[in-house]
Formats: sequence, C-alpha cells, structure tokens
Amino acid sequence: MLPPNVYYQRNAPDPVLDERTVMSIVRRHMPQATSLTGVDESGGEARAYAVDEDVILKVQRPQQLRSNTSLEKEVFFLQQLASHPDISVPRVLGYGKEPGIEYICMTRMSGVPARSVDLPNHKRAELLRRLGRTLRRIHSIPQDPFYSSPLFPGMRSRDAFVERMKVGFAEAVQALHATPALWPLNVTPADLAAGALSTIPQRIDLVALHSNPGPEHVFVDPDTFEFTGLIDFGDAYIGHPAIDCRWPRHEDRLALLHAYCEDKPDAAEFIAPWRSVRLLYEMSALSTRPYRRQQATENLKYLIAGVS
Repeated sequence: MLPPNVYYQRNAPDPVLDERTVMSIVRRHMPQATSLTGVDESGGEARAYAVDEDVILKVQRPQQLRSNTSLEKEVFFLQQLASHPDISVPRVLGYGKEPGIEYICMTRMSGVPARSVDLPNHKRAELLRRLGRTLRRIHSIPQDPFYSSPLFPGMRSRDAFVERMKVGFAEAVQALHATPALWPLNVTPADLAAGALSTIPQRIDLVALHSNPGPEHVFVDPDTFEFTGLIDFGDAYIGHPAIDCRWPRHEDRLALLHAYCEDKPDAAEFIAPWRSVRLLYEMSALSTRPYRRQQATENLKYLIAGVS
C-alpha cells in the first residue's frame, strides 16, 4: 500500500554498542538502571538492548535506515497511545539522537513473541480476539495528530486510497499475466481486481496503522499464552484499518476481523474493503514472493469461496 522502501545508507557501519555506552544512554532516563542483560539482533531496522528486567534501549541500525520506517515515528505513535492505559504497548522513557546513534528508551513488553510458542487452538483464538479488539482501540484514538504529522506517509482521502489500490491491482495483474501458470482460480486476475475495486464503499475511514501486527510483534505470556501487548510501531502509516487485520492464515484473519467488528455497527461496510485489501495482498504475494505462494493460493481460494 506504500511506495517501495529506499535504504539511505546501505554501506554504513553497524557496530554493537558496548555496555558502557548503553548504560550511559539509559541512565539519562532511568538513573536507577544497573546492568545490560541482553542484546536482541532479531529486529530488521533496529537492535534492542535489554537493561535490567524492564527496560529496552532500541537503536536504529544505520545500514537499515529506510524511507518508511523511523524511531521518531514510533515515539510519536507511542506517545499518542500513552494516554490510553487500556492499550498494552511499550511506554517511552526517552528518545534522542547523537553522532551515529538514534535511540528509544522504553519499557520492556512482558512475555515473548507469539511466533516463538506453539499456541493451542483455543488459546490462539482468544489471542486473536484480544488482538482484534486492541487494534480497534488503536484505530479509534484521535487521528488529527497523525494526519498533521509529516512522519506518517499514506492516504488521507478515499480517492487516494482507491488510486493506490488501482495501482497495486494493476501491478499484480500484469505480473500474473506474465506468469499464468501461477494463477489458481477460474476467474481471471483482471476480473477479480475489477470486482474488488467496485465494492469499495463511498465512505471509508483511514487511520494510523501499526502496519504489521503479526506473530513477531504480538507478545504473549509463555506459560498461559495470554495476550500481553503489541510492539514495534516504526513502520506505521495511514491507510484503511482492514490492512492491520493480517496474520498468515485465512482463519486467523477471519478471527481478527470478527473481533474487530464486535463493536462496529457498520461491519458490512468494513468487510468489503477488508476483502479487497486481502485480495490485493494475496495476488501480490503470489506473483512476487515465492516463499508465500502456497499460503497465498490457499487464502485466495478461501476469499473467492466467501468463507467467513
């Protein structure tokens, strides 16, 4: 839904900070901090340094600095959420820039990423329900600060959203036309795209999105599998809230959708763009992401069959 990312400094050095530097930064915001307890290299754009039991120092990796992601944007988003204590996200303790270092000092989310545990089916369903309701709360906070901020790319009007969808579908249709053996359905990609575009309602809400509230960013208690919170808002942008109702499997997306719509009186108007967004993402994945083709094929068949 956004233009391709541009990496500004691919060849920049990417040093791991020593403990003295980490603790010096953290103690500006948490003077009582005592020691570095771990370094997490799993993030794409940032490296996370764990301090004591409850603090994270998140540092931008210089060679991963890109156009659609920023720590400053993440701080902005988290600060907007700070006045909503029922939304479980990290709390910002401090933010700063100095030569070679941009960082957020924040509270540590309890638990572990959902992707790191084997969720029983009933626990998975409850987790997705909690996540769906959390996303609904995030999308329901005042949006004017996000619309006014230059940090947030994306669409500010229905026309802009529809135009971006048209461009995305055109690119997917062209790629699938060039590789017809990939297409698993009887309806043509062009006809499917046209039908999806025709169902977008005349009125839609556009909000600040997390952009990837998937299993790597959703945290759970490793013993009870209960939802503990959502992290990593650095890829946020403005778009249709249906975009955030995304997990790899179709049944997971349906669970998110149903939880999201529990309190929404105009659920029918939400489901049509949700389906259009999902079709676009699956068509794009089928044509450009070989590792996702099997799942994209299954998801497309479900969407066409109208499974809900």
